[in-house]
Amino acid sequence: MQPEEQISSREIYDGRIIKVRVDDILMRNGGRSTREVVEHANAVVIAPVDAEGNVLLVRQYRYAAGRSLLEAPAGIIEDGESPDDCAQRELAEEIGFASRNLRALGGFWSSPGFCSEFMYAYLAKDLVPYRLQADDDEDIQVERLPLSRIPQLIRLGEIQDAKSIAVLLMATCIFGE
Repeated sequence: MQPEEQISSREIYDGRIIKVRVDDILMRNGGRSTREVVEHANAVVIAPVDAEGNVLLVRQYRYAAGRSLLEAPAGIIEDGESPDDCAQRELAEEIGFASRNLRALGGFWSSPGFCSEFMYAYLAKDLVPYRLQADDDEDIQVERLPLSRIPQLIRLGEIQDAKSIAVLLMATCIFGE
């Protein structure tokens, strides 16, 4: 499929985490349209599973959602950082562990209709205590739940975060092999 061609672009907003631009484009059929794009750095999301088969999730208040959500540890890849290194850093910052068995599960676009963010998904096993200072703007509680309960928690709406649902289902499939 032939890509759409950018005719012009104008920046609307440049913030700490996102940039927003509006692009005028030439469509494949020759028509013209606009695309609104949220530029966001790539990120990682991790399903950390302990030796007892529990997944370690984080509960934190999410202002945009207006509620506390149960999520898999995740974070933005910093400049010059590899996705693997970012996954280890986020584990240490958010749940106080490192993984001696970090497995890449693939990845996905978080919302490709308007956002440039690509998320790298990981399964983290063989967890060992290792704590890094959490980000100043995060207030996180760690919760351990049996990995076998994840599909039920998703069905019941206890886990509603899309990146978490994706990585947890990916991890559940791996354990079903």
